[in-house]
Amino acid sequence: MCCSRLLVAGCLIVGLVGCAAGSNGSLDDTTSESDISQGEDRQYLLERVDDVAVAQLYADGFEVLQLREKILIWHLYQAALAGRDIFYDQRYAHNLEMRDVLEEILTHADGIVSETLNEILRYTKLFWINTGPFNNLTARKFVLDVTPDEFSIAAHSAAEEGAIFQLRSGETLDQLLTRLEPMFFDQTFEPIVTNKTPGDGEDLVLSSANNLYDGVSLLDLEDFEERYPLNSRLVKREGRLVEEVYRVDGLYGEQLANVVEHLESAIPYATEPMAVALGALIQWYRTGEGDDRRTYDIAWVADQNSTVDTINGFTEVYMDARGVKGSWEALVFSVNSEKTAAIQKLADNAQWFEDRMPWDPKYRKPGVRGITANAIDVVIEVGDSGPLTPIGINLPNDQSVREEYGSKSVSLSNVVEAYDRSGPGAYRQEFAWDEEEAFRSEQWGGLAGELNTNMHEVIGHASGQLEEHLEGNPQAFLREQYSALEEGRADLIALYFIADPMLVELGLVPVESHTEIVRTQYESYTRNAILQLRRVREGTQLEQDHMRNRQMIVHWLMQNTDAIEVRVRDGKTFYVMTDPETFREGVGELLGEVQRIKSQGDYEAAKVLFETYGIHFDPNLRDQVVERVGLVDLPSYTAFVMPKLEPLVAEDGEIVDIEISYPMDLTQQMLEYSGKR
Repeated sequence: MCCSRLLVAGCLIVGLVGCAAGSNGSLDDTTSESDISQGEDRQYLLERVDDVAVAQLYADGFEVLQLREKILIWHLYQAALAGRDIFYDQRYAHNLEMRDVLEEILTHADGIVSETLNEILRYTKLFWINTGPFNNLTARKFVLDVTPDEFSIAAHSAAEEGAIFQLRSGETLDQLLTRLEPMFFDQTFEPIVTNKTPGDGEDLVLSSANNLYDGVSLLDLEDFEERYPLNSRLVKREGRLVEEVYRVDGLYGEQLANVVEHLESAIPYATEPMAVALGALIQWYRTGEGDDRRTYDIAWVADQNSTVDTINGFTEVYMDARGVKGSWEALVFSVNSEKTAAIQKLADNAQWFEDRMPWDPKYRKPGVRGITANAIDVVIEVGDSGPLTPIGINLPNDQSVREEYGSKSVSLSNVVEAYDRSGPGAYRQEFAWDEEEAFRSEQWGGLAGELNTNMHEVIGHASGQLEEHLEGNPQAFLREQYSALEEGRADLIALYFIADPMLVELGLVPVESHTEIVRTQYESYTRNAILQLRRVREGTQLEQDHMRNRQMIVHWLMQNTDAIEVRVRDGKTFYVMTDPETFREGVGELLGEVQRIKSQGDYEAAKVLFETYGIHFDPNLRDQVVERVGLVDLPSYTAFVMPKLEPLVAEDGEIVDIEISYPMDLTQQMLEYSGKR
């Protein structure tokens, strides 16, 4: 599989590198003017919850769509919401029970002590944002900051106000709360959702708290061949491994049946190619078979001109420590034609870039297959893609489909805009070495970041050729190292080619400013290696793949070139990019080695690369960074409140319009999604 997304984990666009999910990466350091929370008389920044910003996402392109397209989006929107609980359950087996308890308390809160209620609300917001009690970036557990007794009093007060808790047969409310107490309060109980670097004697599957496996160890998997590797939960029952397949008559059957119902309602409003793709998706949800999933991937890639599209399925594998099991997600979006022209120029010239990749020529593709590239306006993101969202996506992940049929890349334009508009700008002066560097970031950061994102997705993930013995599946050889390696590879490609004069020839950058834009991007990428440490407020190692790949690149350059200096001034540490030419030469050298590792499936080399440069960090430096970001009010990551759609229905039952509105309230939206409001 090929990793597919440029994730956003901060509030500012930083280096725009490392896909999504996933995708989910981080935007920290290349925004354009962004020191305001409102633009064009609209509010973007809604609130702060601890170190998380919450922003409103706007979908301006929706208003100009034809009625047919709006109704299509409405049905796809409902299909997205119908599957929301799937990812909740995949992420943690206790998530749905925990969420129900929290939401019942919040919706029956009269009589609860204000201090207790405020803490429950704070915790619940983080729970919604992270889809459970594990930080999306660090993978580590967070807990309620009230006592179990105080929580129990609040729950009983809610029950007196009419709250209905989902109890097991014969179970009392007290027994429910006692059973869930370790999940809410004990940070050492199932402490990490995905553990790709377990300690000595630990098993990376058994030590991961997610619900993709039950009772299964790596040793159990040595001689087991999975028939449904992407879309099944693997459990051990009476000494045997059993695949619980995600399909209409299997695991998550009720939710998938509802998804299918809405997809079927969408088909009459879809273009012919999209209708074919939706039909193939429905078939995959019904059977769960890998061949049907491949048929869907091919049909989805073939739909190149529809103005409305969706991503719906078990897609990214970041949450699985093995990098095999897909997390469910759904996005619905329309094409932003105005912003698509630039990204499509890269796609049209993909072969030119492939022929000049700085790696062994035998790993260059002789014929890059069609790449469709669009800038899009998202209407809704659910599951693994929301409320924490990527900014760029490249799919499908099936390497054989990519090589034979091509791929589709999207840049989430309205997400990028919302990041820009919702974040503070003062951080530049705090982490840039001098005023000139801060000024470059303000002047050119937005353009440099956008270019980097587009190249990462369009020419990055679509590039390179594998050796035959990998049979199109490098992940099987590189295992838990694969996702970080692939994100690093796409980052390196973007960093390498942003300095190429071809971007001027394509009209993507002005010739007189190209040198400054390159320097801006290299400086921002370098700064991000230190700035991203603010997200990991405990421990001494990185777990998130996009963070690992960024640290790996910068620390490798620091160790093997003279392009970056570590400077200290007034007790503050700075990473300073000093030589763009040397930086690019080092990027080219490292990229050649990373491509070799991927093409050959060299697991040991990948492991050494990341254990040497990409995983471990100095906690004293992290503590310094946390203190400094506090001074400039820079959040660690940003969550989004999605637009809301509602149909206008005539007396005869016909939909005559779809209205879009903006809730401006995370709590209200999450409770509506759960049916509590």
